[in-house]
Amino acid sequence: MNHLYPIFLKVHELNILLVGGGYVATEKLEFLLKSSPEAQVTVISPMFRPEFIAMAGKTDTVTLIEDRYHEKYLGGKHLVIGATDDKSVNRQIREEAKERFLLVNIADTPELCDFYLGGIVTKGNLKIAISTNGKSPTAAKRIRQLLEDVLPEELDELLNNLNAYRETLKGDFEYKVKAMNEITEGFMKKH
Repeated sequence: MNHLYPIFLKVHELNILLVGGGYVATEKLEFLLKSSPEAQVTVISPMFRPEFIAMAGKTDTVTLIEDRYHEKYLGGKHLVIGATDDKSVNRQIREEAKERFLLVNIADTPELCDFYLGGIVTKGNLKIAISTNGKSPTAAKRIRQLLEDVLPEELDELLNNLNAYRETLKGDFEYKVKAMNEITEGFMKKH
């Protein structure tokens, strides 16, 4: 059973700590920036892969600090992602972050995660998150690719039109919900 509760975070308004500068950390940073190009990320690592440095250099919202992990780097952070190749350091990150009531993701270690970075499909304003409950990131990736292929680009125009219509509605919340339900009920009907 999947007990995860999906939420969409405004990570451009949060402070994220990413620990690691290798292959897995590169993947985590790429995911964050693809989803939220202005994500506020501080990265701690004694070394960074050239690809990591190149990706981080494309935005001024990523700060690189060449150092080993230390608890002091948790200060002022909202989310923590541990992506080192040292299991004891990853466990230390988890324990020290939890002492501060921070949400933590430890790469490739579902039992040490408060949240997962799943697959995401973005079509303009539409964003769909995909989770396999940590069981298969590869399956989430394939489902993401499928949805990207089948969802039309015109969805964003449709969403903008629906928002414009919603803004013209007068009346209470119940009336607006009823009106929006009526206009969108045909979306799921098979033709």
